[in-house]
Amino acid sequence: MTIPGNLLTTAMAVMPYEDVDKALELALSMDIPFWPQLPHYNYYEDMYVQASEHFPGILLDMEARTLRFSTEKFLEELEEAMSHFNDPEYFDISDTYSVVYRRFLDLDLAKRPAIRGQLEGPISFGYNVVDENDRPILFNDTVRLFMLDFMARRVNVQLKRLKKKNPNAFMFIDEPGLQFLWSAMSGYGDQAAREDMDSFFTMIERPRGVHLCGNPDWDFLLRMDLDILSLDIYTNNEIFMSYAKSVRSFLDRGGTLVWGIIPTHFEPFEKEDIPSLISRLEDVWLALDRKGIDREFLLSRSLLSPATCCLINPDGDTTVEKAFQVVRELSGTLRDRYGLT
Repeated sequence: MTIPGNLLTTAMAVMPYEDVDKALELALSMDIPFWPQLPHYNYYEDMYVQASEHFPGILLDMEARTLRFSTEKFLEELEEAMSHFNDPEYFDISDTYSVVYRRFLDLDLAKRPAIRGQLEGPISFGYNVVDENDRPILFNDTVRLFMLDFMARRVNVQLKRLKKKNPNAFMFIDEPGLQFLWSAMSGYGDQAAREDMDSFFTMIERPRGVHLCGNPDWDFLLRMDLDILSLDIYTNNEIFMSYAKSVRSFLDRGGTLVWGIIPTHFEPFEKEDIPSLISRLEDVWLALDRKGIDREFLLSRSLLSPATCCLINPDGDTTVEKAFQVVRELSGTLRDRYGLT
């Protein structure tokens, strides 16, 4: 295993800061740091826009803050894009599209237990980017197949860069769109998504995993060939308890779970404290233990994080900053309680 467990800390990358230094400092306060995504800094930092760099057919309007797709432009630019398929720099994230990525890579990260990167996944990207007919490009067979290959190359280039800084580096594929497979995404159901995601992950180097804040079919995700799965357990604790069989299979294959337990939105955050959050976690762990998942084994394959990203709060970035602090405190308390090193 190259992904550590034992309730070390990490977090999601989308942060509400305009202050670049503050965002990077907070990201580095986690045991497993990451490079922040800062859409309030500028629109290039939006996770969908970052994933779109060099993608043929993209129509990016920085002033209107819109990201769309032109089929005609895609066909015009496709050959040029494919001519760069053996050029790693073409698939990396440029300074224009991230103000902190290069700064993160310039740091000494070798002594960290691991580091992490991220990229928007193809299902979510393909569902949110629409063409001239307001149709998601996910439904265009030609574009979708190209997109799977293109995004896999982007993931692999970033992971290779991160591994040069720390051999235990891994990648999150951010896939909030997976929660819509069983509702609004008519015409592209779970079977098509499974085939595409299976194909996508065969093209991606390890370690790799999925992060999402929503509530998908957890069997669908836990049965994928993932090394790590990050979820919002604060919201989905009761639902997740019922998937013990799939959880056990995922852990037995060497998977790691990231328990997103600290709310980052102002109102729920103000209602919680360390004891209440521990109680929420231990309720899930006890339920899984009763279904045959040994707690010591589970915790050895577990990380802690905030529950979700949050870009808008009445107190600005204060609650998010407090949530990161609580993650660290919660990790220390639980690691002491369970004798974890």
